[in-house]
Amino acid sequence: MDRIKQIFELADIARKDGGKYPRKREIYASISNVKGRHFTGVVGPRGAGKTIILKQISHEIPSSIYLSADSIEDIDLFETAKLLSEKYDIGLLLIDEIHFLGNYQSSLKKIYDFLKIKIIFTSSVSLSLYESVHDLSRRVNLVTIFPFTFGEYVFFTKDEKLESLSIDQIYNDRWSPQHLRYGYLFEDYIKGGILPYSLEEPDVLPLLRNNLEKIIHKDIPTVSRLTMDELHLIEKALKFIGRSPTDGINCSSVAKNLGITKYKAESYLKLLEKAFVINMIFPEGTNVLKEPKVLMCLPYRLLYSEYEDCIGALREDFFVESMRMRNLEFSYLKTNRGAKTPDYLVSENERKTVVEVGGNSKGHEQFKSVSWTRRMILVHSGTFSGIRKPLFSVGYA
Repeated sequence: MDRIKQIFELADIARKDGGKYPRKREIYASISNVKGRHFTGVVGPRGAGKTIILKQISHEIPSSIYLSADSIEDIDLFETAKLLSEKYDIGLLLIDEIHFLGNYQSSLKKIYDFLKIKIIFTSSVSLSLYESVHDLSRRVNLVTIFPFTFGEYVFFTKDEKLESLSIDQIYNDRWSPQHLRYGYLFEDYIKGGILPYSLEEPDVLPLLRNNLEKIIHKDIPTVSRLTMDELHLIEKALKFIGRSPTDGINCSSVAKNLGITKYKAESYLKLLEKAFVINMIFPEGTNVLKEPKVLMCLPYRLLYSEYEDCIGALREDFFVESMRMRNLEFSYLKTNRGAKTPDYLVSENERKTVVEVGGNSKGHEQFKSVSWTRRMILVHSGTFSGIRKPLFSVGYA
């Protein structure tokens, strides 16, 4: 009973916290208004706002209760859910960071099969949830939550809700003056405004460094059997990626830098991608080596390099992150001889567009080696005309 008392005390605090955040993320409705029998698993990076969304749901739904798996140890999830459902008439259990509960997959199966309570749960380690969803079959629907889009950042900082822009609209210059007006916020956004907690903590880097420490030494060990030496190698790999230009950073270069096999490097990078620290993008074409290009999720690169020293890499990080948020098919371009280019190929509604992410000096000569006719250069600032489009516009997703 003491454990139940503790759960309710913490849940009351969470419910009150949820009332402090009246504005909702765009993804809020798809998480909170779930129809049908299945449970909902919310996966996303640390700092993306998963906890706030669960607390907002708790605040709005009286028959729900919030539980942080990271703060309550040795809990029997099935027995707790049964008690909450049958004795306290709780209809919705909100579990934050479920991967900290041992054998939670088995408990979720039993709850789904034998109890009437519904569950929404989150995790910062998507590898854990992806494996669980495969095991849980029809019982769980997985929803991915990212940090703020640039459009959401504008909404939460300036209370201005602007329409999203498709790649086709950007290609055809069909943006509004309001879309361009807020371009001055872009630098703040890629320096850390992408993270929702930047609204309350302007200096995000200390918190981001703490998040990364938890990812490497707490989250990743929950889903992998790595030694302490291997965790240090992961830290070394991130330092190498964060201090390097984006071209040529792949599994092979990481393996060479660390003095390990390519297979080992690939396994470490996959863990980091599942934890939303890096992004790996495969090349376009059939006659090229299918080795992914490695970039960092915003704004992790700033933990290793000064803003002025890595602005070019940050622009690419932003572009790739925006394509992930849009759930678009895209790849980087690479010649048959293996020479990488900074260009990307984006597919939207079966239309392919070649995109160059770069500074103001880029022009038509960047596209000499490609055959696709839809081309645009995404520039940070300057004049937006012809093939030159505002880089921040792809953030209105």
